[in-house]
Amino acid sequence: MQDLENWQPPRWPDATVLDGRYARLERLTTAHGHDLHAANRESDAIWDYLPYGPFADADGYLGWIADTASGEDPRFHAILDKDAGRWGGVASLMRIKPAAGSIEVGHINFAQPLQKTRAATEAMFLLMQWVFEAGYRRYEWKCDARNLGSRRAAERFGFSYEGIFRQAGVVRGRNRDTAWFACIDREWPALKAAYETWLDPANFDDDGRQRQSLSALTGPVLVTRDPGGARSGVSV
Repeated sequence: MQDLENWQPPRWPDATVLDGRYARLERLTTAHGHDLHAANRESDAIWDYLPYGPFADADGYLGWIADTASGEDPRFHAILDKDAGRWGGVASLMRIKPAAGSIEVGHINFAQPLQKTRAATEAMFLLMQWVFEAGYRRYEWKCDARNLGSRRAAERFGFSYEGIFRQAGVVRGRNRDTAWFACIDREWPALKAAYETWLDPANFDDDGRQRQSLSALTGPVLVTRDPGGARSGVSV
């Protein structure tokens, strides 16, 4: 049994803006809706594992923001790619449990232009940084077990694999087994160093190619790896 000396539950998420070198996160509002909808229309495949979308028109997307994405749990953020000068994705903090010191990142939806960019990675870093610096002990990532891209991304971002919850839900009339990943507070210093090394402009050559992959930097922090993640062999 581990006693937690001077434990105090962290505060509820309260950041309205998280600003980095490549990415800026703002609380999602309908003001972001037209730009996000336009970016999302470039590929309907981004909705495959979400219980909503795609939205045929901007009005439908704006309605979803107003009705579903404007609450406090999940707490949605819009993501700006500063280099491209466009809003390209959303992510949320959810299942927020200050008493347990536990919180999850979810509803991650990156339009095709945002995918595999420095801004996309920095967006994940900015959320993780807020979580652990606010005093949360556990940061979770969960995804449909069939979503191998999300499973690989979780490990790349430094989340250790914790198992499969079988028949955890039904989404779009399909069974969902859920893959669980998490990182915890004592891993944060090493993860922060890994992200800062990867995001440093010196990590990229004149053609924008990375010198060190984030997977190589976060790999030593992982406690367990996903045996079903189907490694692509691509350095990311």
